[in-house]
Amino acid sequence: MGIVKIDDHLHAQVRRASTVMCRSINAQAEFWMKIGMLAEANPTLSFADIVRQELAAAESAPAQAAAA
Repeated sequence: MGIVKIDDHLHAQVRRASTVMCRSINAQAEFWMKIGMLAEANPTLSFADIVRQELAAAESAPAQAAAA
């Protein structure tokens, strides 16, 4: 774990979004970073496609862990 420095305006946006999405500020920032990373790696996917892909991966993860 580390510290990421962001400017005050972006921090205010994260704070506002975290309130709306019922996440901690750190969880909201982590969500945005993860989605951004996935969007850069998969430029043809929409936000909805990325979320759908992550939900599918989360659903299959427990089954894979139980099988191992």
